[in-house]
Amino acid sequence: MQRQEAGHSAVIPLRHRTLSGALLAAHLLLVGWLTLRPLDVPWAAAANLTPLEGIRAALEAGPVEAARRIGEGLALLAPLGVLLPLISGRITPSAPAAWSSLARTAAAGALVSVGIGMLQTAVPGRAVDIDSALLNTAGVVLAHLAVVPALRARRRRSRILSQGATPRITRVGLGPWTDVLSAVQREY
Repeated sequence: MQRQEAGHSAVIPLRHRTLSGALLAAHLLLVGWLTLRPLDVPWAAAANLTPLEGIRAALEAGPVEAARRIGEGLALLAPLGVLLPLISGRITPSAPAAWSSLARTAAAGALVSVGIGMLQTAVPGRAVDIDSALLNTAGVVLAHLAVVPALRARRRRSRILSQGATPRITRVGLGPWTDVLSAVQREY
């Protein structure tokens, strides 16, 4: 049986944490390959440093193109929203810790996205797009909100089922030595 730590945190088994770490490494390698390989284009797009300008342009291009571009931006780093809390080793059920977990995960997703954007400046055919950082971070947050609460509930249910029924004690009386001990205390 696993020990319950302070703050009522459900500790994740080491094998799940190791698997999550391997999945995170594989995902980041895939993201690096998709976003940091050079493009063979005759021209390079200008950097987009105005927030929501690229999203607005995608919406003007039509609903199919907008769904594709926005969906790609949301999905690129979305697995980080689930894998990062799993790697940390805890899925905390209390409300304040849940919000701090979301904030840490969102900050890590934003840092990874901005880091990719900075690395893209050195890659031929790639340009920085602030909207991709916004969409990537939103994807991390949405994945965290969609999956992690369900994992918390499942973990709590499995812990309750594994502990079994709570023993019931019908009556607890005084111990047999209480009369002797109370007499000894009166003598001193």
